[in-house]
Amino acid sequence: MPVYDYVCSDCGPFTDMRPMAECDAPQDCPKCENSWPRAILKAPNFSCMPADRRKAHATNERSANAPKTVGEYKASHGPGCGCCSGKPSRRVNKTRAGAKSFPTARPWMISH
Repeated sequence: MPVYDYVCSDCGPFTDMRPMAECDAPQDCPKCENSWPRAILKAPNFSCMPADRRKAHATNERSANAPKTVGEYKASHGPGCGCCSGKPSRRVNKTRAGAKSFPTARPWMISH
């Protein structure tokens, strides 16, 4: 069952564990017993999520409003990285006439 946040104007914030079907229903304050609507006070807790998914969520959130600088990007990938080093991802041989051949490609395929 999820935990929902509520704010009582007299007693302050409190939480309660309720079924999802009752998420929008008001809840009674445990101290003064007045009924209060649900309030969103904090972000959802991702502690039970696998580490790789938490990292992906964090990356998406960071890239939405503060993308990496060029220096940060280069520091995370390092020299010789295939995605940002500017080198082609597969070997290309060129003849003197300028024709290209790909030694790692399938030999029966014809290059254009």
